[in-house]
Amino acid sequence: MKHYLQFKDLSAPEYAYLFARAALIKHKFKTYEKHHTLLDRTLAMIFEKASTRTRVSFEAGMYQLGGSVVHLTTGDSQLGRAEPIEDSARVISRMTDIVMIRTFEQTKIERFAAHSRVPVINGLTNEFHPCQVLADIFTYIEHRGSIVGKTVAWVGDGNNMANTWLQAADLLGFTVHVSTPRGYEVDQAIAGVRSADSYRVFTDPLQACRGADLVTTDVWTSMGFEAENATRLQAFTSWRVSAAMMAAGAPGALFMHCLPAHRGEEVDAEVIDGPHSVVWDEAENRMHVQKALMEYLLRGKLKE
Repeated sequence: MKHYLQFKDLSAPEYAYLFARAALIKHKFKTYEKHHTLLDRTLAMIFEKASTRTRVSFEAGMYQLGGSVVHLTTGDSQLGRAEPIEDSARVISRMTDIVMIRTFEQTKIERFAAHSRVPVINGLTNEFHPCQVLADIFTYIEHRGSIVGKTVAWVGDGNNMANTWLQAADLLGFTVHVSTPRGYEVDQAIAGVRSADSYRVFTDPLQACRGADLVTTDVWTSMGFEAENATRLQAFTSWRVSAAMMAAGAPGALFMHCLPAHRGEEVDAEVIDGPHSVVWDEAENRMHVQKALMEYLLRGKLKE
């Protein structure tokens, strides 16, 4: 049994399989061909952090695989309140086949997984967002081919997305240019990359974008950090992804954003709504890669 708690939980060959499988699953979806590989299986979704894309992509995806879904929040469950996380894991994993959790501290999902009898997927924590980067890389492959040897520019907060991009580069053989305001750098210890060869740090976001094949960012204030919003708005002013940054990228550079986006803050409207942007493909692809992931965690590699 495997869990998917951070990007480095799987190997490069496993990712190669997942990307190929996601392409097959997406093709079947687009051609109205049934793909019920998880018939009668049940996904439990546990939300301590709300999300439109995470809920819709997992819930619709599981139904499309022939399964069913149980949706839980801290308001209608005992997770981490009257009942220890470990006990919730023991109970929920006896009644369902796979669990997705979107929560705050990574330690919560790790504790749950340690006592679960079924695979557990990280739908987002403060430290990591592996399903999103899985979708982002699949989207890049769809539009431009292999990401091996390419350059990704991360502009903005050194947050869970940045941590996950560093893990992905370390594992899959590309480079990340990281540019964050002072005080908001990526914590290398949290990111847990094996070497510094797969990333470079830039103080100037424009220089980070120079020659990049993909420029990506996130909101300046992630969920749970709302009290810092005013301070962050001031600190991040120069880290708005602009047309000039995209022009500094390689020919055909793509723009991605995990959404929701704030036009005029972390990205200019002309960028996210312009020809470089693939954010809507990226959003849809969450569903397809997560279908491939759930199928793999429950059934291993399939040929049909």
